[in-house]
Amino acid sequence: MRIVLDASGGDHAPQATIAGAIAAARTWGDQIILVGNEAAIRAELAKHDSSNLDLPVVDAPEMIEMTEHPAQAIRRKRNSPVAVGLRLVREGQADAFVSAGHSGATMAGALFILGRIRGIERPCLVTHFPTVNGYALLLDSGATTDCKPEYLVQFAQMGNVYAQKIANIPMPRIGLLANGEESNKGDKLVQDTHGLLQQRPDLHFIGNVEPKDMLINGSADVVVADGFVGNLVLKFGEGVFKMITTAAANNIKASWRQNLALGLLPTLVALALPGKGRWRALLAGLTGLSLPASLAVAPLLALRKRMDYRSHGGAPLLGVNGIAIIAHGKSDALAIQNAIGQARNAVEQRVVATISHALETVELVPSA
Repeated sequence: MRIVLDASGGDHAPQATIAGAIAAARTWGDQIILVGNEAAIRAELAKHDSSNLDLPVVDAPEMIEMTEHPAQAIRRKRNSPVAVGLRLVREGQADAFVSAGHSGATMAGALFILGRIRGIERPCLVTHFPTVNGYALLLDSGATTDCKPEYLVQFAQMGNVYAQKIANIPMPRIGLLANGEESNKGDKLVQDTHGLLQQRPDLHFIGNVEPKDMLINGSADVVVADGFVGNLVLKFGEGVFKMITTAAANNIKASWRQNLALGLLPTLVALALPGKGRWRALLAGLTGLSLPASLAVAPLLALRKRMDYRSHGGAPLLGVNGIAIIAHGKSDALAIQNAIGQARNAVEQRVVATISHALETVELVPSA
């Protein structure tokens, strides 16, 4: 498999991107094509043992700054890593593209260079959103902020296929994100979309879902929203998780005296028991000290692992005629490796072809 990686994209490039590419190539044996500033890439590669790994370098020296308008930058900077990498995919020289750089430029480039799947008017980003019992697929999480009802129906159709092929859910439950379960809740966009989704026999539409139901009850497998609302939900969720873990860590530090007392209690009990052996008191003390810490920290560590964006690596951009994965700008080597894993999974499952075929077999909803 051939995966193109924007080696110059992201807050920690090229160190994180190169390390992630090497880990991915070593794990799966794929060809990882590194596009970006060739001198910087080769200098970073020289710091690693990349022997016997297929890591070709393609020079793409024009960098797109975060302050630049995405569409204008793609048109003007044809030798940027995003433009060069996506052209490799379009021309059949690569199977997928991954970038942690300018997400707007990646989305604009995918539209201009790869084009849209027939029947899809706007693309969407699909994100694995953690819930109490697992994950829900949230889409759109930021690609298309101004939507029509027909766009959201198309998002639901693509999310349905993605859930079946990637998440292995035979009949995904499709929910529409709203401020109430009743069909008359939400703004005009949500109400009009609700009416259209009810008319779709190809979708298992369960109605409106509130954010709390999505998180706690796991009421839907696929949650549909416009990109503005979806992105707000995503970022608010990240903020809430960070607040909880920070507050919990502060509370653990503040209650160290209580934890110490709980830890010493088994020691005192052991010393009071008949018999000899100082090791017994020491063992009891260590056990007692570790128990409160384990009870407090272990659940947080488990939750942190589930909430960690690095475990999924990136968000696939659905609706374009090629595979493009948008990774978090703060991605480290692990996140980059997993983003590449997302790309290769989408290639293996033939996501683009499957969505195209699925849309050919159902009645499309044209935009008004």
